[in-house]
Amino acid sequence: MIRKTILLASLVLLASCATVPITGRRQLSLVSGSEMNSLATTQYRTFITENKLSTDAANAAMVKRVGQRIQHAVEQYVAQNNMQGQLDGYQWEFNLVDNKEVNAWCMPGGKVVVYTGILPLTRDENGLAVVLGHEISHAVARHGAERMSDQLVTQGLSTALSTALSQNPTQTKSLFMQAVGVGSQVGMLKFSRTQESEADHLGLIFMAMAGYDPRGALPFWQRMAAQSQNNTPEFLSDHPADATRIADIERLLPEAQKYYKPR
Repeated sequence: MIRKTILLASLVLLASCATVPITGRRQLSLVSGSEMNSLATTQYRTFITENKLSTDAANAAMVKRVGQRIQHAVEQYVAQNNMQGQLDGYQWEFNLVDNKEVNAWCMPGGKVVVYTGILPLTRDENGLAVVLGHEISHAVARHGAERMSDQLVTQGLSTALSTALSQNPTQTKSLFMQAVGVGSQVGMLKFSRTQESEADHLGLIFMAMAGYDPRGALPFWQRMAAQSQNNTPEFLSDHPADATRIADIERLLPEAQKYYKPR
């Protein structure tokens, strides 16, 4: 009986796999895109209501302009590669929030926020394209759904997300916020570093397709490294070490440059 249960669970996991665009990596996907998008819309609305949008019209317009160019590049890529389903249910939004934190993120479904605190490091549109390419790639690669799937299994909630929400909405919403970038667990660190590196890879290509020079990723991440006060060893960090990330980006640049056509 135990053997049959293990076999059944293995078959379910095998059937619940998806493929990341560009890299081709197989990922666990127990949570549907529609479920993640629905949760993201709700949480995004709450965030926007509770936080102050920037009144800097020029920078807010820049965030929307760069975001929409990368959006169109992503849409072009998935259309050319018959992967339109990757963007099912997307309703893109780009907002600049008045917050000194050096941060930006993209929830499933294309809900994007940039904090004003990161703009001194991005410096210009090309630098912002590095950030938005990276963050949008997390959503396009369905990293949130992958992390959510992993966390549901880890928490013993190997059930439909809708069931988990009805049985324990507070815990499930907390898992969702962790899945889209808030918090991490030691057992998931290698998994998270893989996703970060993957977002770097996809982001370089998407920004290049949008007409931004991917070589700008190097000085941006160098500036990030210089301002970082985090001395956590790489094996205890959910992000690649600065030197590792920069070396990986240098390795990926020749591929990304093939997609780059200045505008």
